[in-house]
Amino acid sequence: MEETPRASSQDHTSPGEPRHRQPILHQVKSWPHLFEATLSGAKTHDMRRAVDRDYRVDDILCLQEFEPKTGHYTGRELNVRITYITSAEFPCALSGDGLHEDYCILSIKKVAGEN
Repeated sequence: MEETPRASSQDHTSPGEPRHRQPILHQVKSWPHLFEATLSGAKTHDMRRAVDRDYRVDDILCLQEFEPKTGHYTGRELNVRITYITSAEFPCALSGDGLHEDYCILSIKKVAGEN
């Protein structure tokens, strides 16, 4: 498979960090209704805090279903790949004004072989 070039706006880096790095796995909580919507394919994005993780295109999110009512994980997991990142730093038409700088919207796609 040929690697497609990525726009520099998708290479989120902190000062002093190398511009490119290998994709990494982020383990994150996903509430049941959001987990189900992603599992079914209806939900193809995820809004996350951008200040506590270095999300980049091609990173994998391991969505771990978490039940907030009980405060426990259910044991179900789903891996999705980040395909695009929208943020206040790298905005679309409205995100510069409408998206808080601490958050980002991750476009996601289920990893091949996932249910």
